[in-house]
Amino acid sequence: MSSLRFRSHPLSTAVAQRALLAGLPLPQGFEAALARSGLSPLHATGIEILQMNLGKKCNQTCRHCHVDAGPDRREVMPDEVLEACMNVLESTAIPTVDITGGAPELHPRFRDIVVRAHEMGRHIIDRCNLTILMVAAYEDLGEFLAAHQVEIVASLPAPNGRQTDAQRGDGVFERSIAALRRLNALGYGTRPGLQLNLVTNPVGAFLPANQPALETAWKLELQRRYEVEFNHLYTITNMPISRYLEYLVDSGNFEAYMERLVQAYNPAAAAGVMCRNTLSVGWDGTLYDCDFNQMLEMPVNHGAPRRIFDFDVAKLDTRQIEVGTHCFGCTAGAGSSCGGATVS
Repeated sequence: MSSLRFRSHPLSTAVAQRALLAGLPLPQGFEAALARSGLSPLHATGIEILQMNLGKKCNQTCRHCHVDAGPDRREVMPDEVLEACMNVLESTAIPTVDITGGAPELHPRFRDIVVRAHEMGRHIIDRCNLTILMVAAYEDLGEFLAAHQVEIVASLPAPNGRQTDAQRGDGVFERSIAALRRLNALGYGTRPGLQLNLVTNPVGAFLPANQPALETAWKLELQRRYEVEFNHLYTITNMPISRYLEYLVDSGNFEAYMERLVQAYNPAAAAGVMCRNTLSVGWDGTLYDCDFNQMLEMPVNHGAPRRIFDFDVAKLDTRQIEVGTHCFGCTAGAGSSCGGATVS
């Protein structure tokens, strides 16, 4: 599989994706749902996480990818944007830097970001696809991450090869298990200070199962079959963006899936969405309320500065959040965020 952009697919642009989502007749719009919950307009509650998307380059091409990342993408964060992000961290008390992509480790200055953020005393999260750890040029990556006490949030669709490979490609599960064993050997998932958390997206057009129950089942299964340990399992709802949106349309599940999200809208989940405490920085320096808005090219709005170079904590701390139909994905059922379910 190649990216939508490489294939010149009709859904390769954010404009086309937004139009498709906006044109779908649904029982209610997202702003109306927020209003009925007493949450409209939705506002940020501060910036606890600076999420840096280092680009769309990746060593994998996953069927569910909302970033449309892959080996054929070349977008990477330039030095001036990276330096602006580091300046923001130095000049504020934002406690966490969340590094994502693509495969963020492919950025030539990934390690520089980690070293500098670690020296600032910030908590660092690396959103890792696991297989990058098995690439020869990155064979020492695990040791580097452990030395800087980086929390690893690793993608794994299922605790078995059939479902994982169906979503991420042949042989991905086997390489992922090998990477997890390598991380366990370094103390990840078994020692204090070396957090190893797994993320699972449903393999299909349905909502995630109960997160605590899945975590218990996964821990038993991965330990019994592969002697793999981890700290927590995060369940994330597949967002109707990019290649997952392509899947929904091609499989005839688009309307039914979106209606399912709307019907499962949960006010408690809406109150805890990640955009309220996170600021997302695109590879080109544009500011977004979340990574999903970033992929739909919906930057921060309502008077807030739109570029990292114009960062103003007073204007961004309590900014009004830009919302759309896709936001039903984060507010359905138990909710969905970069840290998994938002309600227990």
